[in-house]
Amino acid sequence: MKKPIFADGQIYHVFNRGVEKRDIFIDDKDYLRFIHSLYEFNDVKPVKNFHYFFNHKTGNVEARKLFGYEEKEPIVEILVFTLMPNHYHLMLRQIKDDGTVKFMQKLGTGYTMYFNKRYSRAGSLFQGRFKAVHLTREEHFIHLPHYIHSNPYRGSTSIYDLVKYRWSSYPDYIGKKNFPSVTQRDFLLDIFGGEKQFKIYTQDRLSHGDDLMAQNIEGFTLE
Repeated sequence: MKKPIFADGQIYHVFNRGVEKRDIFIDDKDYLRFIHSLYEFNDVKPVKNFHYFFNHKTGNVEARKLFGYEEKEPIVEILVFTLMPNHYHLMLRQIKDDGTVKFMQKLGTGYTMYFNKRYSRAGSLFQGRFKAVHLTREEHFIHLPHYIHSNPYRGSTSIYDLVKYRWSSYPDYIGKKNFPSVTQRDFLLDIFGGEKQFKIYTQDRLSHGDDLMAQNIEGFTLE
C-alpha cells in the first residue's frame, strides 16, 4: 500500500498487524503498555526525564516526576484507537511537521523493544511499516470510527459488547471513562452531535448491518 503524503491538519487511518499475523498483545500488561505508549510517544521531545503511568482511580494518564517535569508538546491528535490481539487501528490528525511518521516510528520501535525483551525474542514484530490511508470525505469520518470501534465484535448487534471492550476509545466517546487522556474527541463528537448521538449512531449501525458503512470505507481498511 502506497503511503500518502502526510500534511498538518489532515487525518489518516493508520494500522498494522503482527508479522505473519502473529499476536502482538498476549495479556493485559501488553495492551496497557501499548496504550501507555500512545500517550508517552506523542511528543516532540524524546521521553527521558519523566514517566507516564495510568492512574486506575481516575482513568487518566499522569506524570511521575523523575528528574524534573516538562510539558508535553503533541505531534499528532489521536482521535480513535482499537487494539486487537494481532493488530491495531488508529485515526490520527497530524499537528506537527512529519508528526505522523515520527510518532509511528517511536511507537513501533518502543513497543517492539518492550515486547521482545519481555518475551525473549528478536527481530521484527510488525508486518513491515505501518499502513496509512488519507481520509478526505465526511463519510469517512462518520463510518470509519464505527468500523474501528466495532472491530473486536464484527457482526455483533449489541452495543454492550463495544462498551465492555477495554482496549478501545469507544467507551470514552459515549462518556464512559476508560482512557480519556489518550484521545482528542471534540472533532468527531462535533460531527455526530455529542456523546448521546454517537451512541445512537453506533446502535443504529449494529442493528441494521454494515453494508452502507462498507461502501463508504472500501479501500480504507486493513482487510
